Amino acid sequence: MEAAAPKQLVESYIEAYNCFDVDGMLAPLREDVVFRNISNSEVTLTTTGKAAFRQQAEQATHYFSEREQRVTDWQVNDQRVEVAIDYTAVAAIEFPNGLKPGDALHLQGKSVFEIENGQIISIEDIS
Repeated sequence: MEAAAPKQLVESYIEAYNCFDVDGMLAPLREDVVFRNISNSEVTLTTTGKAAFRQQAEQATHYFSEREQRVTDWQVNDQRVEVAIDYTAVAAIEFPNGLKPGDALHLQGKSVFEIENGQIISIEDIS
């Protein structure tokens, strides 16, 4: 079976994310995947490995009643995929920053995916 193209891996991951499908998010990831969330040039979260990623992803499904990453631009360069993202979500819980259940959140950012041997080996979400 031929390995999925980098863009297909990322499309699959984002589709699963939008559907709150943690197993689907994990499917294209390598066992030792590294995930980083970067906000205002500061790393706010890092996970290493599928188990840690799963734990974080499952927790995050409770934060929002709706969420969508909509890709507005693709930059595919060999084994690196960078996507510009319009992110919208509706809070399901109260957040420390004052966001309350039912409040809408709109962010723009980008995600950078590194691919190796047909699997995602790292993800950086940058906002």
